[in-house]
Amino acid sequence: MYQNLVLEPIPFQLRLSLNIESVDTLFSGFMLGDFAVLRGSSVKSILSSLCVRAQLPYQLGGLETNVLFVDGGNSFGLYDISSSAQACELNPKEVLEKIYVSRAFTAYQLTSLVLEQLQNAIEKFNSKFVILSNLAQLYLDRDIPKKEAKEVFLQLTAYLAEFAKKNRVILFATHPSRFWSKSSRFFEEVLCARANVVAEIRKFNDRPHFVLEKHPTFKLGRVEFPSEEVTLVDFLEA
Repeated sequence: MYQNLVLEPIPFQLRLSLNIESVDTLFSGFMLGDFAVLRGSSVKSILSSLCVRAQLPYQLGGLETNVLFVDGGNSFGLYDISSSAQACELNPKEVLEKIYVSRAFTAYQLTSLVLEQLQNAIEKFNSKFVILSNLAQLYLDRDIPKKEAKEVFLQLTAYLAEFAKKNRVILFATHPSRFWSKSSRFFEEVLCARANVVAEIRKFNDRPHFVLEKHPTFKLGRVEFPSEEVTLVDFLEA
């Protein structure tokens, strides 16, 4: 006798969670249309995990989607993604083939990638999940006039917030730890103001916590990462 495999129905509102039990109780996941920001001194492992989880079937908490990775901070890691794929019992090569990486080395390149190419890219590669790593970093370059950098970043972040809603995709931006200069403070405040979801990985009593700082519907708060998940928070290695 064959046992019928019954899959759960696909929910109307899809969510992409971090799949960390303690975190999921506070924050059940990113939703299509979110422009989200995750702050922390290093979030490479979490980025890698989401690159893999986004590809999973709906019934397993994924989005069944290809991933776009706009790399503004040299944070795309083949090894980390391969490890995350193996943890999900997936073929690393097949997972990597569904991640499309665009690297930007200047603020001008990043601005062009977003304003001129992102729309075509999500359609061409059929992607519902876009990572924008270290989004503000390149705009702090000393070669760019400060006034110009601020004006362009205001335009860029306004575009991204509208883009996420219009195209029903998740835009996931990362940002280093809290501002370390007056200029970086401006960019961080603009980025977090434009986003509808803001979270941070922060230490309390030398333990890593996930802090939900901004969300349109979820209750804000913080939860500690369980000890078995500490390896995901690679900023602790510093």
